This record gives sequence, structure tokens and C-alpha cells, in this order.
Amino acid sequence: MDGVEITGTPQDRFDEILTPEALTFVATLQREFGARRLELLQARQVRQAELSAGGVLGFLPETEHVRTSEWKVAAPAPGLVDRRVEITGPVDRKMTINALNSGAKVWLADFEDANSPTWENTISGQLNLRDALDRTIDFETGGKSYALKPDEELATVVVRPRGWHLEEKHLLLDGAPVSGSLVDFGLYFFHCAARQIAKGKGPYFYLPKMESHLEARLWNDVFVRAQDLLGIPQGTIRATVLIETYPAAFEMEEILYELREHSAGLNAGRWDYLFSVIKKFRTRGKEFLLPERNAVTMTAPFMRAYTELLVRTCHKRGAHAIGGMAAFIPSRRDPEVNKIALEKVRADKTRESGDGFDGSWVAHPDLVPICREVFDGVLGGKPNQLDRLREDVSVSAADLLAVSETPGDITEAGLRNNVDVALRYLAAWMGGLGAVAIHNLMEDAATAEISRSQIWQWIHNGIELADTGAAVTKELVEQIIDEELAKIKAEPGYDEALYSQATSLFKEVALDDDFAEFLTLPAYARMP
Repeated sequence: MDGVEITGTPQDRFDEILTPEALTFVATLQREFGARRLELLQARQVRQAELSAGGVLGFLPETEHVRTSEWKVAAPAPGLVDRRVEITGPVDRKMTINALNSGAKVWLADFEDANSPTWENTISGQLNLRDALDRTIDFETGGKSYALKPDEELATVVVRPRGWHLEEKHLLLDGAPVSGSLVDFGLYFFHCAARQIAKGKGPYFYLPKMESHLEARLWNDVFVRAQDLLGIPQGTIRATVLIETYPAAFEMEEILYELREHSAGLNAGRWDYLFSVIKKFRTRGKEFLLPERNAVTMTAPFMRAYTELLVRTCHKRGAHAIGGMAAFIPSRRDPEVNKIALEKVRADKTRESGDGFDGSWVAHPDLVPICREVFDGVLGGKPNQLDRLREDVSVSAADLLAVSETPGDITEAGLRNNVDVALRYLAAWMGGLGAVAIHNLMEDAATAEISRSQIWQWIHNGIELADTGAAVTKELVEQIIDEELAKIKAEPGYDEALYSQATSLFKEVALDDDFAEFLTLPAYARMP
């Protein structure tokens, strides 16, 4: 294994994943594609500079031929024909069993926003997936045992690796960190592709955070090379791309085209999409200013344009369109909280199914039945809505850019909620948890990103709070941080060390003059 060095702490059974053959496979992908990855990340910076200088996003003239020519993606793969309800969650042992058993058609096994990328989480997650496919996984806690149902009742596994911007600092090649994307993809593909094929399905993936069709082309080239290296037929891999960055919304057809032999459709990654809107135009004043997070709904004009275009684009090309996350968490202890959560999830899924989506996401097993019921009502005996072409939809670049038409205010309560959620989430993330229930919502890195980026934008664009008239300044935010932290300190289970790290990190990513592209980058640097 020339040039490969593992700096992460060895743990029980890690050698079963970190075999010489698997590491050689990952190293081969890194050597062949690592430089292109860095070039594409640099291209993001160039585009950001253009936007900050007054540029706008639009449909690419140089790829008009892709949008106007006739082509289709590959037909849906086994296990991905019917995707009416998908559950998301991290790859810990308990979640692996519960997600597979949940009754959902698909489980998004998440190494990305719902996962805190400790070395232990990264490698134990790979072990859990392999053990699940081998049916050797089990789990016991509090006197309760968890085991898998029969294979035919299990959800199809779809793995979400980390985005192109993240690295794995515990695995070095020639002294430099390996791409987190290639580590997560490579280890799973090496160990589990043949196992999935033997079960009549295949190695399937969700691809996050892409900003251009050229980044999709890189993934496609990785897929082609990986299948060649392991002697797996081309087109066996299938990937669903999350349209969760503002630039990607203008390149949906091109992204499908680049991946067409390996494409399984697109997903409306709504929370990261909002974060990307803020990030890309954070210095452009009120034209791109969103109200507080909880006031932005999927009925906002620019969000309607985004989701309707996604369905239209996917069905035009024979690809699945998958709806966004229902972040509400049902309560088994509080009937009123539970009633409100179920009503909101039902309304959300009713809108999506009516718009033509083929399925949607939930974050909790208790929400699987309601999502399935709503889509059953629309689909009937059909597995999807690919025949609904939505030719009535016509979305312009101006429609996608109509952020200023979003109703809602910025209030002190909204500011406090952003601070509170971000502090709680970052403390959990630094402690090794990537998906956290906060105030009856399932929060992950995307919602923490919205919270801190909104505060940065409000500070740098002279915003005054609608209810108090106070200007949003660094000093006001620091005061609110102290006040919200005092409330958290009074709660059971407060961890001084974790909240100290979380507070320091939050101040860096929300209050510094320089905007951190992703909060997970400085957070990961602080992680052992």
C-alpha cells in the first residue's frame, strides 16, 4: 500500500474494512481523480467571486443542446422502481436496523449531514452496512433487542457519501488527506457492491452538495473506473443527486445527462438549498434576503419554482423526482406535539405527491406510514408517477431567483432560535452525533448552516428586527449567545466542554468577517 497511512485510532474489527485491498482501491481512485476534485472546488471559488461582484445565476448557454435534445436516463434499477417513502439517518447500529425494518422503500444510509465524521463513526458505519447485508447485525440496549426482518421486507440501501469539499484526515495518501467522498464511496463499493448484486439489487448512492454538471461528470467517471476495477458491469451503480445548491438548480438537466447511464433521479434537498441561496448571495443586500428560517415555507415562489422544475426535468428524462425531508419528529409522550407533527407531515407530503413527486423523505420510522398513505392515495397500484410529465410547468431563471418575493419577517425570536439550535447542534456534532432532535425537529448540518449563515447575512446587510427595531450587530448576537447559553446550562445533561467548543465554533462561523464556506470544515479541524 505505497503511500497509504492511517492516523485514526484502531478499534475492534476495523481491520475487516481497512484491508490492504480496500485501501489500494480507494488510493487508486484518489490518485486518478483527486486533482480534478481540487480543480472543481477552485471553480466554485471563482463562481462565488463572480456572484459577490454582482453576477447572477442562469441557465448555461453552452449546454443548451443538452436541454433541447432527446435523451433519457437509464430505466429504474431493481429496488429503486418504487420509492414512495424513503427514510434517512446515520449509519449507527441501531439506526441501521430500525431504518431497514421501517417499512420504507429506501433507506438513505448517511455518511454526510446526519453523521458526525469521527473516525469511529466513519469505519463502524461501513461495518454496520456490511453486517446488515450479511444479516449478522444485531443490537441490544435497555433490555431490548433489535434484529432484521426478512430480506424481502427491508428497505433498499442507498449510501450518501460526504460531499466533494470534505476530506478524511485520518486516511492519508502520500502525506495528504484523501477525499471524504472517495473514502465513503470506495469502502462501501469495495465491500458491499457484490453483496448488493447477490441480493438482486446493486450499489446505489445519493450524491450531495454538487454545484455543477462538471462535478457530476467527475462522479460518473469515478463510477466507470470503480466498476472496471472490480469487474462489475457498467451501469450497475445508480445515483440520485440532491439538488441542494443554488447553482445546481440551473443545471438539473445537465447533471442528469452526465450521469444518465448511472442516474436514479434527483432529490429536492430543501434545507441545504436555502443555505446555498444565503451563501451565494450573502453580500447582495435585500434582493436576496430571506426572512427567519421558520417563516420560509415550500410555498414561497422561488421554492415552488425550484421543486416544480425538478419534477418537470426528471420526468421529461425518465428519472425519479424525490421530495424533501419532513423534519418534524412525532412524540410518543405528548399527544398534542404528535398531532401537530403528523398534520404538518401530511400537508407536506400531500403537496409533493400532488406536484408529481415519485416519493419523499422522512426522518423517523413513525412517519413512514403517513408518507406511504399519502403517496398510496395518489399512486394507487403504480410504482411511481414518471408518466406525469408536468408539461404545464415553465420556470425561468427569474422565477428561481425571486428570493425577494418570500413573505415573512426577521424577529428577535427568530434570531434567538437560530442561536439556540446552532449551539445545541454543534455541541452534539462535536460529541459525535450528526442527527439531533431539537424542539421536536430533526436537525442536521444543513439546518445548522441555515441558522449561522442567516445571522452572518443579517449582520452584514444592516438588518433591523421587525418586532424590536434593534439592529442585528455582532454585539447583539453575542449578548443573545450568552443568554441562550445560560438557559441551556440550566438543563440536565449540560456538557461544559462540548458547549465551550460549540460556542467558539459558532462565533467563528457566524460572527467573523470572513464567511466559512461550510461550518463542518472548521468543526472537523477541531475534531480529534
